[in-house]
Amino acid sequence: MALVAGVDSSTQSTKVVVVDADTGTVLREGRADHPDRTEVHPDEWWRAYREATAGGLLDGVSAIGVGGQQHGMVTLDENREVVRPALLWNDTRSADAAADLIRDLGGPDSWADAVGLVPVASFTVTKLRWLATHEPDLAARVATVVLPHDWLTYRLTGSLVTDRGDASGTGYYSAAQNAYRTDLLELAFGRAPELPRVLGPSEPAGTTSDGVLVSAGTGDNMAAALGLGLGVGDAAVSIGTSGTVFGVADSIRADGTGAVAGFADATGRFLPLVCTLNAARVLTATAAMLGVSLSEMDALALSAAPGADGLTMVPYLDGERTPNLPDATGSLLGMRRDNMTPANVARAAVEGMLSGLGAGIEALRAVGTDVKQVRLIGGGAQSKAVQAIAPEVLGVPVTIPAPAEYVALGAARQAAWALTGEPPTWS
Repeated sequence: MALVAGVDSSTQSTKVVVVDADTGTVLREGRADHPDRTEVHPDEWWRAYREATAGGLLDGVSAIGVGGQQHGMVTLDENREVVRPALLWNDTRSADAAADLIRDLGGPDSWADAVGLVPVASFTVTKLRWLATHEPDLAARVATVVLPHDWLTYRLTGSLVTDRGDASGTGYYSAAQNAYRTDLLELAFGRAPELPRVLGPSEPAGTTSDGVLVSAGTGDNMAAALGLGLGVGDAAVSIGTSGTVFGVADSIRADGTGAVAGFADATGRFLPLVCTLNAARVLTATAAMLGVSLSEMDALALSAAPGADGLTMVPYLDGERTPNLPDATGSLLGMRRDNMTPANVARAAVEGMLSGLGAGIEALRAVGTDVKQVRLIGGGAQSKAVQAIAPEVLGVPVTIPAPAEYVALGAARQAAWALTGEPPTWS
């Protein structure tokens, strides 16, 4: 029995699964936490990887794949030493840089046509503009720019490589053209540092010092899609700290509104994605306002009629990531003295949160992505109220897969693909 391992190096932690390469059955798991910051030295990811795999977790493993948090800026000098702590996707200091870059290229449509996305503070290209503007001495030392998963792959193999999926979230790689746009890198940073070579879906990055094969790796959303086994017509709705809606497509159109990011996936196709800051925290914030537990809020929401007797929550509690809604705030509408009950407020919160994700599905359809069914994942998907109300609001069949480390499983699936040369047929 061949064993493969998948690594999920996320914002909060490193999770590792060891699986049977033939069946995808999880045999062993490890985990280690990351610092809770938006600026983290990459050495912390390596420490967490070593901690998560300690005690012989990788014994007998033939191949490893790494899924990593998207967009983070990792800068290396000419000796490939880290120049400064990495800025993570959720570090928002480059918001002004994003606005400047949109203007510099002639507007959001120009960016959408060039690389399939419109700059926001999450993306690597905006962080590089911030670095060049605010820390020019450090910027001058930068010889190479990589992403978090690229850096871990480099530590494992000594190879500077990436994949099409993760590269497509930088803001200087065109998934449609399968090529870096170094002109946009120069626009942001003033010059074009070295970038990792882009590997194909099954192409190995190299081997570890112990001779273990390492696959190309990919971004966390691409790995999750791979772990779920999404195909054309499928979409995933992930309800976590943020909410994401993504589907697999053979082709997509550019979205100048910035709502849909035109990412590539980890199989050679596309992964158009919508992200909202307002997902599971809408539920926790409403439960806190009502002074109830999450399970009690579930019961309240399910006791109310659909539509919450006219009460509507617009849950922009944390603004939004799209260029036109960075300072959006929430509202509770349709209030009357006779409908302001805890049950209706709870129902309105669930329906409002799901409506935002449903708008994400419609945005995917607007760029040509077929969505016939949804798989609901993430911590918020375990809510009984969410499970019951989601099909009504989203308007498509909804399934709730068993809770699992889908990013790590996707990375393991890629590792098995690189090991055997054939994509696994795990269910």
